[in-house]
Amino acid sequence: MTVRSNFDKALMEIQQDILRVASLVEESIYNSMEALNSQDVVLAAKVIEGDDVIDDLKEKIENKCITLIATQQPIAKDLRVVITGIKILVSLERIGDHSVDIARTTMCLAEQKLIKPLVDLTHMAKLVQDMVRDGLDAYVHGDVEKAREMCDNDDEVDDLYHKIFRELTVYMKKDPETIDQAVYLMFISRFLERIGDHATNIGENVIYLVTGEKEELN
Repeated sequence: MTVRSNFDKALMEIQQDILRVASLVEESIYNSMEALNSQDVVLAAKVIEGDDVIDDLKEKIENKCITLIATQQPIAKDLRVVITGIKILVSLERIGDHSVDIARTTMCLAEQKLIKPLVDLTHMAKLVQDMVRDGLDAYVHGDVEKAREMCDNDDEVDDLYHKIFRELTVYMKKDPETIDQAVYLMFISRFLERIGDHATNIGENVIYLVTGEKEELN
């Protein structure tokens, strides 16, 4: 096997590893919101425990990337492929962290009667899940247009975040007893908004990978 084919094989393995992390992160987002909606502390605990697996995988893949750079000394697009992989890993790891934040907040809300239906939060979660999935699909296929279209959804996520914040503020003003729960729900909306931002970062990195140009989409 030639040096080039060895290098290509290593790059493919890294991409597959990144997609494995992405799958775990998507599951973490979904489970954290399922735990919130059903107030399931057992599922919330599962999300928290699963974050160690994501962190360990991230570290192993980063080490692979560093070893590849040190031993193969890639240049031009090959180097962009490795560097972009590391940046996408960082975004995925942070998304996983925010899923854990949601799960921990769910534990604080356990057994409390919710002050409002979680319709907007659930919609927000669906949007950011789709953004993460589409961003990774754009990464796999080198699809710049899909990356840009995915990032456009961040505006809707931001709008929902501000809407939820305003509505919860009204609840707190009308009834001070709702303040604790309303603040927790605000935290969750903020965590989801940040997931959208990290998904946008993935889209920006896809564009950089394909074009070599940095494009600000957030």
